[in-house]
Amino acid sequence: MTAVSMVLTLAVVVMWLGGSMPTLVALVVGLGIDGGWLATLAYERRLAAQGDHNRIVTGTGWFFGLIATAVLIAHALGEESPGAWLAVAWLPLAAKALWLVHGLWEQTALTPGALASIHGIRQEARDEAAVARARLRAEATTEETRLTAVTAAGARVARVQARTAKSLSKAWSTLETTRAGEDTSRALTCVTSRVTPDVTPTWELPVWGPVEPVSPFALEPGPALTDAELDRLVDDIRHSETPSLSYREMAARFRAAGHSASEVRLRAAWKRVA
Repeated sequence: MTAVSMVLTLAVVVMWLGGSMPTLVALVVGLGIDGGWLATLAYERRLAAQGDHNRIVTGTGWFFGLIATAVLIAHALGEESPGAWLAVAWLPLAAKALWLVHGLWEQTALTPGALASIHGIRQEARDEAAVARARLRAEATTEETRLTAVTAAGARVARVQARTAKSLSKAWSTLETTRAGEDTSRALTCVTSRVTPDVTPTWELPVWGPVEPVSPFALEPGPALTDAELDRLVDDIRHSETPSLSYREMAARFRAAGHSASEVRLRAAWKRVA
């Protein structure tokens, strides 16, 4: 584009000034404009290669470009059909702008080694991102599966609890109906009167719900009895009534009195006393 602009500028200067001065003079003028532009352009490129920059040289180059553009526009305006010449009048400025862009590109140019390193770094980053995405997807799938399993197990537990509560409610309703029936009292009176005359205990429903906690002291075993103490207690309980109590009755009263002893020791003491 620079070469085309210089040829157009030289041709226009020769045609423009050829009628008022010798052709050689017009050619020298045109070459002067193109030579000045080319000289400033070459010097600017040399400074750019050294990493330097000079505003005066850059301004001079733009000045010659503007002169070439002005010459083309002035020539176009003097022609009968200026469209063609106006269409190429922008070439000098466009060529200068392209040289500027090329200079900026050179300032950011990298060596093949640096480009390979950058490519490797970007590829490694893409690989790490892909691995991270795959790990996140796998963890999300695992978590979804776990939540599904937990939800299904919770639903099964809820269904079992619902069936159990329904069965308990039916059983409780049956107990309540039986307790409130007219024949229940007569049946209980018929059974208990033979065991304990003139006593008709009330049949209470089992406790279903919160109860008072048992004191931990009530669960602590008492001190172990010696054989002599055990023999004395067994003998006292055995002869507490006349006739003497049987082993089963003695054992029941022994434990009702709050004493503690294993069945083996209690039976051995009974044999010794009896």
